[in-house]
Amino acid sequence: MGFFTKIGGFFYFAALSLCCIRYPEELHTVRVNGLDLVYAVRGPEDGKPVVLVHGNGGSHKSMATQAKQLALKGYRVYSPDSRGQGANPVLEEYHYADMMEDTFRIIGELGLDKPALYGWSDGGIIALMLEMAHPGTCSMIALSGANLYPDCGPGFEEFKSWILEQGTPLALMMLSEPDIKPEELSAITCPALVTAGSKDLISEEHTRLIADNIPDSELVIVKGATHSSFIKKNPRMGRLLIDFLRRRGY
Repeated sequence: MGFFTKIGGFFYFAALSLCCIRYPEELHTVRVNGLDLVYAVRGPEDGKPVVLVHGNGGSHKSMATQAKQLALKGYRVYSPDSRGQGANPVLEEYHYADMMEDTFRIIGELGLDKPALYGWSDGGIIALMLEMAHPGTCSMIALSGANLYPDCGPGFEEFKSWILEQGTPLALMMLSEPDIKPEELSAITCPALVTAGSKDLISEEHTRLIADNIPDSELVIVKGATHSSFIKKNPRMGRLLIDFLRRRGY
């Protein structure tokens, strides 16, 4: 790594640290579908809303880097903890359809007018399902490492052993859900950014299948990246997301 690259990286992460001071994270709860769910907010109050939905077993902290990046660019960022995850009480049963409806209701309860929504992994599945079930809720969606059904490539086959090791209802859900037919994605009418790593557990072929079936989509395969390496504590996905939002007029 060259000297100027190091210096640039230092100032970039210094800016993210200053964001914590200028736009400190606020934690709140919202009641939807009979549950009190925790969510975090960051960014200027008059900023356009962006909703971030984390992956399986994660929380609002999972995409803290992206939340800070978006806040620095003037967006108001809402990061809910999905039901039974993060700061929310553990449940005995989980389904993507329930998490999708929670997210839809959160948007309504908070009065967010056609927000942009970015989901990682399970969050990406939720983004797809939300716009299929409630078209026009979002101005645009973005997703990383999402899948339409469990059999989504060789990497997922290896992932099954981890799921069985965990043995929790939340993990075991991934063996039978989601169940989305590619042609059903045509119901998504808003612009969509579809991303994955070239070394993702979701195959590139499966990711292309998603993008090919959404009428107005863009596809980005991040070279050398795994399911999480270009997202967790990494500003790369944030830059891709902000570029997408800006180019699409949001």
